Amino acid sequence: MRVVVLTGAGISAESGVRTFRDSGGLWEGHDVADVATPEGFARDPELVQRFYDARRRAVREARPNAAHRALARLEAAIEDDLLVVTQNVDDLHERAGSQRVVHMHGELRRARCQACHHRPAWDDDLVDAPPCPACGERALRPDVVWFGEVPYELDRIADAVSSCDLFVSVGTSGSVYPAAGYVALAASSGASTLELNLEPSEVAHVFDEVRTGPAAELVPEWVDELIGAPTR
Repeated sequence: MRVVVLTGAGISAESGVRTFRDSGGLWEGHDVADVATPEGFARDPELVQRFYDARRRAVREARPNAAHRALARLEAAIEDDLLVVTQNVDDLHERAGSQRVVHMHGELRRARCQACHHRPAWDDDLVDAPPCPACGERALRPDVVWFGEVPYELDRIADAVSSCDLFVSVGTSGSVYPAAGYVALAASSGASTLELNLEPSEVAHVFDEVRTGPAAELVPEWVDELIGAPTR
């Protein structure tokens, strides 16, 4: 059985990672247009670099929770038949042990060179404009997909979603596209669909089944159902 799991902010919130934005369009006190758009970066690159430097440091301190670990356990059981597609820019899936992860919105612990497009792993601050390790230009920015930019690996994701047998969404709002449209794509291709969320998402009505509650409880329970409870 081929499984695609889409994860959003809700899975990492239980590890202390702040969710993307509140209903007022703010992200940790900043207008989203100022810190999550190419135009905002052009207006005030220092503000944007400091904002993501702080978030990068916070993510380093966060730890995977039971939901991340359960998905890693699922991958160990079904291997290449699982693909995790995450909207999150943290690396908690990888630190839990998952290897087949697509970060459609980029990664905080990577930089992207605007000169040569190299995407190096990056743990340090960017505010002081360090040189790109590939080309030497001081043109690094956070490797985060902002509003108005195209998410990564859309073709690979669409192929996986349209050919899976089971599509599961964890901790997503169902308000950000193209991710919010994947359940409809999976359903139209004949897949079973399941939502695991703290509360029903904006696209909950499209899913075959919706379970509500904390991801750290729901995801391990679902994985246990799928592959059997772990040996104690």
